[in-house]
Amino acid sequence: MNEIVLNKKKNGLVAALGLLLLYAAAIVLVVYAANQDWTALAVVGGLWLGLGWIPFLGLKVVGPQEALVLTLFGKYVGTLKESGFYFVNPFCVAVNPAAKTKLNQSGDVDNGKKGLVLSANGMSGNAEMVNKKISLKAMTLNNSRQKINDCLGNPVEIGIAVIWRVTDTAKAVFDVDNYKEYLSLQCDSALRNIVRLYPYDVAPDVDTTGDGIADEGSLRGSSEVVAERIRQEIQEKVCTAGIEVMEARITYLAYAPEIAAVMLQRQQASAIIDARKMIVDGAVGMVEMALERLNENDVVHLDEERKAAMVSNLLVVLCGNHDAQPVVNSGSLY
Repeated sequence: MNEIVLNKKKNGLVAALGLLLLYAAAIVLVVYAANQDWTALAVVGGLWLGLGWIPFLGLKVVGPQEALVLTLFGKYVGTLKESGFYFVNPFCVAVNPAAKTKLNQSGDVDNGKKGLVLSANGMSGNAEMVNKKISLKAMTLNNSRQKINDCLGNPVEIGIAVIWRVTDTAKAVFDVDNYKEYLSLQCDSALRNIVRLYPYDVAPDVDTTGDGIADEGSLRGSSEVVAERIRQEIQEKVCTAGIEVMEARITYLAYAPEIAAVMLQRQQASAIIDARKMIVDGAVGMVEMALERLNENDVVHLDEERKAAMVSNLLVVLCGNHDAQPVVNSGSLY
């Protein structure tokens, strides 16, 4: 469905004034005809007073960044996209299948106020008309958190926020059943497709790019890359709905509760090992420096056995968790 933009209908003010003048003329005509006993003119004036409200249905007000998709007896006639006061065929009906859909997103806040009830003749109140308008503003969709297994099979909970907007109103209304629900479902699907390609943390021998070469991609360390891939995946799916996905961001990322405690212990163990490795490397370097300085300054001559004992003592002092308790040897070294 190709979008048809109606830009030449901004004559609502002129039409409203003309209709009001016709109403005033009809009242004058009825009064004058009644006084003159002109039955035919009185009937004409009475018909206009009874049916003159119908043309007023063609008056449409469109605000900035709003659109109205109009159909006439089931046929798409065009979209009002520019802000202004329009007069269109009074039998045209505004269509928005997602008008009552409330998602966890900006622009869909339900303030609890009820719209005006439809009357018997089909006229609707202002609240109902607002619901039929399609917002062209950039909106943020916060989808619910999902539990997904990463590429290693570990369950993680992840949530995303998607910034989107409607670019083609005809596709959004006619090519999909409900463009808001369609976007939400595609966000869930794309999130699952991308998350299952990455580990939570960097893991060896894992290819996240599909080029056959192991890399260091991960959900925690490559969040911007993952978010961009999610955005591209969603955009490919929602093009048919006339929606542009401007940005996607990961808003929540954590291990699932059933394995969170175990994974926390694993991370702590990994951190302890890395810290110990750093301490040992530094201690070995300090021992080497001490032995070299002793030899250079000819402070003391040590055989291999005494060097080994000295190295052992220094490593205990430098690598221990607690302060060393020195023991003073007052006797001979040998």
